[in-house]
Amino acid sequence: MLAIWITFALALLLFQGFLIYTLEQSWFVSGLISLAVLFPAVYGLSKRLSDPLSEALQKLKGAGLISHRLTSHPSDDELIKVSKGVDEILSHREKKLEEMTQERNQYRAVFQGMTEGVLIVDCQGRIQMVNEALRSLLGLQADVLGRKPLEVVRHSELEEALQHAVHGGEEGALEIQLSNRKEKILAVDVVPILSPEGGPQGALAVFQDVTRLKELEKIRQDFVANVSHELRTPITTIKAYAETLLDGALKEEVASRFVSVIKKHADRLSKIVEDLLLLSKIEARGFQFEREILPVDDLICDAFDLVKERAERKKIVLSSGKLTPRLAVEADRNHLEQVLINLLDNAIKYTPEGGTILLSVIEKEADIEFSVQDNGIGIPKEDLPRIFERFYRVDKGRSQEQGGTGLGLAIVKHIVQGHGGKVWVESEIGKGSTFYFTLPQPQKGGHSRSQA
Repeated sequence: MLAIWITFALALLLFQGFLIYTLEQSWFVSGLISLAVLFPAVYGLSKRLSDPLSEALQKLKGAGLISHRLTSHPSDDELIKVSKGVDEILSHREKKLEEMTQERNQYRAVFQGMTEGVLIVDCQGRIQMVNEALRSLLGLQADVLGRKPLEVVRHSELEEALQHAVHGGEEGALEIQLSNRKEKILAVDVVPILSPEGGPQGALAVFQDVTRLKELEKIRQDFVANVSHELRTPITTIKAYAETLLDGALKEEVASRFVSVIKKHADRLSKIVEDLLLLSKIEARGFQFEREILPVDDLICDAFDLVKERAERKKIVLSSGKLTPRLAVEADRNHLEQVLINLLDNAIKYTPEGGTILLSVIEKEADIEFSVQDNGIGIPKEDLPRIFERFYRVDKGRSQEQGGTGLGLAIVKHIVQGHGGKVWVESEIGKGSTFYFTLPQPQKGGHSRSQA
């Protein structure tokens, strides 16, 4: 800036000298006079303009908005430095905006990509943000922003927890149960959102669907109760009869009957343990089925042979539907035979004397469907969803009289699912039941190993 004013002064001086020269005056004297008059004025005006610019540049440098190299460059005057500083500030601002935009997009992606539902309310307790997971959990269709949470989730405990977080800065945890579509249990954690000064300025609630966990917990509790019940009966019977024998019944005629009862219940205990071990083996990580191509008609004949005697004792007719010639499946022979035997044995137990059992096989495009149909007592509709659970019995007393372990259908389900198929049942009280299961169509190439 100073160089500009000096150049201007020299130019003015030369012009004045030229003018005086033309008037036949001394050029040197007039130049000195002009320099003495103009230089202080120009210098003072230049300093008055450049000092604030230099001070502004130093402040920008101190704030980190421009580089130190720019302010220390000796060849540039203040205007050039200011121009370059403005360019640096704009570039810095643009870079910061890009970083903020990228960071905001990342947060938004994380927010919307969370599997847990998230709800954020402001200091007035009105909804500011919800993610897609929460919309899915609660079945939200309309826009909910700006509304009170109680208008969206009809649950007073949730509203109370949010209010405590917003106004009192208190964290909270609760479970809410929804039944608008199907019963659903959500675990909710509520935390306050604090301002930089430390005061609450809103609240955040995280929703997690724990319905399946609650169901599994109930199944586990039922399993423990059922297995305890199943084992207690034979153990109690064996103990009672053994004590009776030890108390003197060994010499009486009832000893043989007592020993027979003990053997019967010991066999039942052994069968329960075998089935539990089989289930444990099938469910074990790394367990593999030994698959091979098996003709369907051979499987049916073998299964009928194994249950034929039990069916004849009840005068039950076993039959198979018309089979597709040379129809075959790719499966583990021993385990698939066990599936068929368990289903046939189950049908024989709950079909009255003189009944019929039909084992059918239908070839479909993607799989092969097996079905075991009986005209027995049937299963109540409310029990159908749980019929494949371990130790689940429709009629506990009658089932134990039939001699089952309560694990047969659970074994069927796990073997079928381990082969990549599915299993289900249809039933009507007094008219009978039909159990279905599918196996995938055989792959080309024959033998293979399948991991359960």
